[in-house]
Amino acid sequence: MPTQPEVDLTPVMQDYLKVICSASEWDTTPITTSVIAARVGVSPSSASEMIRKLSGLGLIHHERYGAVELTDTGRLLALRVIRRHRLVETYLVAELGYTWDEVHDEAEVLEHAISNLMLSRIDARLGYPTRDPHGDPIPTEDGRMVVPDAARLTELEPGDTGTIARISDDDPGMLRYFTEHLLSLDATLTVLARRPYGAGIQIEVEGRTMDLGDQAAAAIWVTLVTPT
Repeated sequence: MPTQPEVDLTPVMQDYLKVICSASEWDTTPITTSVIAARVGVSPSSASEMIRKLSGLGLIHHERYGAVELTDTGRLLALRVIRRHRLVETYLVAELGYTWDEVHDEAEVLEHAISNLMLSRIDARLGYPTRDPHGDPIPTEDGRMVVPDAARLTELEPGDTGTIARISDDDPGMLRYFTEHLLSLDATLTVLARRPYGAGIQIEVEGRTMDLGDQAAAAIWVTLVTPT
């Protein structure tokens, strides 16, 4: 990572920066205090207090009732935590036999505990991966992160075909459901039909036809394949 000012951050502060940064990766919706509170799992008042602290440290921009944005320094620090989290998740799956629905909580703890040396050894052991088990990009050591060009499955139209680029890890139960139905990264799918009144979507995945509710479909991002 580039040289950064020394900022004494608690694990909770690091988690807030990570949440603010990751919330904007796949979604253009403005990041508000209520969004942050929901993602961190605290009350809006608690989130507001932490946002004030981070703003005072020069790590975020936030105007009253407006969106929350990271400063350049805040983003670099957030990417450092995200890199740790996603490399740990990848290591747990690739080397220790964890399933993709088990790794988030473990990584939440380990990302604050491992040394930089261990992190670099994990990165090398894994062959310098560019994404975690859910398809989220892993920032490089020098602070670069490339998010794939992908759209939510709910935004696609009948006839659209592509490969699964990312599956949200917000709900472990849903990840287990996807495993049972052989929905995984890089699987090829085609949208067959959209049900009216928000009743879901019908897709074909690797030759199998299945129906997904809107909640499940919203957890999947697809990189479209351009017809030849």
